Amino acid sequence: MDSFFFNITDTSYKVTNLYKNNDEYINRVDISNGIVFFDILLEEHKEKIVSIKNMDRMIFIPVVKTGSFSIYDNINQTKYNSKTNDINIYCSSRQDYTITINSAKKTNIFILFISDFYMKRYLTKKQNEPIDFLYEKIQGELSLELINTQPIDALSLYIINKICNINIDDNMNSIRCEHNIIEFIIHRFKLIDIYDESISFEELDIAKEAKNHLLKNFITAPTIQVLAHLCATNESKLKKVFKKVYKTTIYGYIQKLRLEKANLLLKDQSLNIGQIALEVGYKHQGHFSKLFFENFGVYPKDLLKS
Repeated sequence: MDSFFFNITDTSYKVTNLYKNNDEYINRVDISNGIVFFDILLEEHKEKIVSIKNMDRMIFIPVVKTGSFSIYDNINQTKYNSKTNDINIYCSSRQDYTITINSAKKTNIFILFISDFYMKRYLTKKQNEPIDFLYEKIQGELSLELINTQPIDALSLYIINKICNINIDDNMNSIRCEHNIIEFIIHRFKLIDIYDESISFEELDIAKEAKNHLLKNFITAPTIQVLAHLCATNESKLKKVFKKVYKTTIYGYIQKLRLEKANLLLKDQSLNIGQIALEVGYKHQGHFSKLFFENFGVYPKDLLKS
């Protein structure tokens, strides 16, 4: 097997056309030794196969804007599918891959590949850090594992647009692109739930029960008293357990869910900022915009422009 990541020779930003036909393309972009992404745009196409020769441990994150594709795990002989509006996070250790892009009227896919030796730079030695968790995952003899699936959101599309539209002739294009990729990694990794090993089964059950109720009713969320009753516990224990498991207060989690919902609504661009604020439970547009910026580092109005 070959190394997937060591393909840069005299440049730190290298674009390789794996397929080109008029406005259609499959581009491989090497940013540094450790980060690669595929940018795929196809129209009215038949099935296409992309083979990846690899001996590295990696995380890869496909974002399927339109179309669908599958990746085949040669070791366990299992096929994983990604469809329109999916963002998945996969872990894998040392195997070749076959990516099958399914026939469709239009396919637009972004796939980010991150090596373990790149991730190693940012390890914190903290048990609940997503990057440490994922790094440890791929140190074992793991063939292929789906870690997380989420719908596409406006912020992810906004960052991907910045990644894919770096001007190849700009100064420091590799640094600019890597900066945007790190922003994307931070955003996606934050959405992974990681549980402390010291948490008991009872505590985890209570926290998960509360989370499930909040996921269904975060716009008009139940009071702590009502939520505790629904989880068959008392208010004090619920608040303590929830914070222990999810590293945030119940109110903080409700706010997180509301802002993530707003992020999804912004992707559709069918509502204005005020309408989105009301839709996710905020009466004042200014307060909503402030909270959104504090959480995502960008104002909602900027995502509507993208």
